[in-house]
This record gives sequence, structure tokens and C-alpha cells, in this order.
Amino acid sequence: VYYNEASSGRYVACTVLMDLEPGTMDSARLGPTGHIFRPDNFISGHRGARNKWAKGYYTEGGELIESVMDVVRRQAEGCDCLQGFQLTHSLPGLGYWVWDGYPPHGQNLGGPYNATLSIHKLIGNAEKMFCINNEALCNICSKTLKLTTPTYGDLNHLVSATMSGVTTCLRFPGQLNADLPKLAVNMVPFPWLQFFMPDFTPLISQGSQQYPALTVAELTQQLFDVKNMMAACDHPPTLPPCCHGRYLTMAAIFRRRMSMREVDEQMFNIQNKNSSYFAEWLSHNVKTAVCDIPLRGLKMSATFIGNNTAIQELFKRVSQQFTAMFRCKAFLHWYTGEGMDEMEFTEAESNLNDLVSKYQQYQDSMAEEEVA
Repeated sequence: VYYNEASSGRYVACTVLMDLEPGTMDSARLGPTGHIFRPDNFISGHRGARNKWAKGYYTEGGELIESVMDVVRRQAEGCDCLQGFQLTHSLPGLGYWVWDGYPPHGQNLGGPYNATLSIHKLIGNAEKMFCINNEALCNICSKTLKLTTPTYGDLNHLVSATMSGVTTCLRFPGQLNADLPKLAVNMVPFPWLQFFMPDFTPLISQGSQQYPALTVAELTQQLFDVKNMMAACDHPPTLPPCCHGRYLTMAAIFRRRMSMREVDEQMFNIQNKNSSYFAEWLSHNVKTAVCDIPLRGLKMSATFIGNNTAIQELFKRVSQQFTAMFRCKAFLHWYTGEGMDEMEFTEAESNLNDLVSKYQQYQDSMAEEEVA
């Protein structure tokens, strides 16, 4: 799925690597895994975007778009059955998808602008988003794994384990959500509500030799533990229960040979005990799959993909920061100087607020149903 076999028997990743900053591409090319990428699939600029979304989208990025599309087109033409494209990237100010800096709150003062403008484009151009933010990764490292000084390797280890779990059904035959279109159909019940919260268990630190022996019941219980979520959007504990998020849809992928009946029973028990947190009016909204092949180094593991209304908390924080800055036009000249119009900021802010409203709408409707 993700590799082509070369004539020499070596496998080459079906990947296009692009960044406006040449240093990151040099690091990937010269790193320990650099040999698995095609040399002509590396595309980089010369100056970087300097944390300005306008530079990345319009000026500096605009100069590279033709080169990027040529490489993407060549890769697509070499596919036997093209289903879509997966993009792994960061959103400064929100910390999505990959680890992109330390500390988690960063030093990028234009982050709220960059995140809001990016979400504005993602809503219209992407079908589904798996959200991993820096705050959650740091919390897992410090509170769960008890790492005092987490490194880039520790954080990327969590990301790679989660991404490996999420793509399990795409890489092994006969599984639930076996292709990208099916995943979208099962997980996105309404337009725009396409931002997922992934989770992986058991959580172990990089290089650890102590692998916990878990039962299916323990594994299932850990899947729903908020401390394991890769997107930190849980509500403060002072909020009443009706304010907590609800699951619209979710999928769980278990890895190791195990009884499908036992898996279904444990998932049903979780739903039954916490029925108020699931959209009961959406039939068949919880899917499970079992892959006989375990993750390397683990006897048993599970990955969770949840479409939960609590994700709006991430967007609310960004929206509040964006509004505070945009109201006084702070840092705006760096964007308009690249050719952007203020109307783009207004439209992006409106879309972000609409996204929050849509999640809140379905969360409220579930709470009203519960009261009735």
C-alpha cells in the first residue's frame, strides 16, 4: 500500500516530502531512513515561510506548487488502485498531526492566524482529519510514561504507533474500513464533522522492554481513557456532565489473534455503561476490527478513532485567540504584505465558529434526548 518494490528487491516509499525550509528535507534525506525515499521526491524552498501562513500558501509556496504537483502526478500514475492522498503536516498554533516544536505552546505569535486559516482550507479540501496535538503528547510522556525530559524521538514514537494503528485496516486485507472511502462513510455522519481523535494502547516509552500483558477487557477499558487520547480537548472537571463530549461515531482496531465475540462483548459493555456519551440515534456507529498480525514488539495492541463533539474545545481555544488578535489587527501587516486580504481572515473566522456550532448542535441534541 505504501511501498513499491524496486528492481533490486529494495522497497521505496510512495511518499512526496515537501517543505519550504531546506534544512528539514536535508535531515530526512541524510537520516537513517533516508534511503527508502526517492531522491527526486524531495522538494524544498530556500527561505522557509518564517511562520507566516501567507508565505506558505501564496508567495513562497506558490512558487513550488507546480513542482509538487508534477511529483504527485507521477506517483499517482504509478498506483494500481488510487484511493486518495494522505497528508501529514503540522498546524502551528494547534499542534496537529505531527510533532513540530517544543514546548507545546510554541513561540509562534501568529499561530492562531495560521491555525484558523489552515482549518478554513481543510474543511473544504480534506475528507477526514486525524488530530494529534502537542499538549496531549507532552501530557502522555510526563504523566503516563513518567518521562522527565521527553525527546523528539519519544514524541514521534507515540505519533508513529498511532499512525500505524490507524492505517492497519488499509495495509492488511479483509478488515473494517479497508479503504479510504469506506473510512469516510463510516466515520463522518454529517458534513464538516470530520475531525477525529485517535488513541493507542498500551502506551509504552521508546525502547522499553517491559511490555504489559493485557486482557481484551483491560485493552478496551484503556481505549476510552481520556489520558490516552492524542488530542487534548477534555473539559475541566468542574463542568457538569451534560457539558462533556459525545461520540458520534468511532472505530476500534485490535491487533493480535483473539476472539471477535469477546471484542464485541467488551465494546458493548463499554457502550452500555456509558450510553449517555454515545449517539444512540445513529445506528451502527461503533465499528470494530481484529487484525491477526500484532504490532512489532507488542503481543497485543489496539487503536481507537473517535469522532467526538469534545474536539470543539480545540477549535474554541484557537477561535478565542484569533478573535483577540484580529480585533486589534495584531501582526496582520505580515499577512497583508504578502498579498492577503482582510476578508480572508473574516471568512476563516466565520468558518471556524460555524464548525464549533455544528459540533455543539449535535452535542446539545444528544443531551436534550437524554433529558427527555
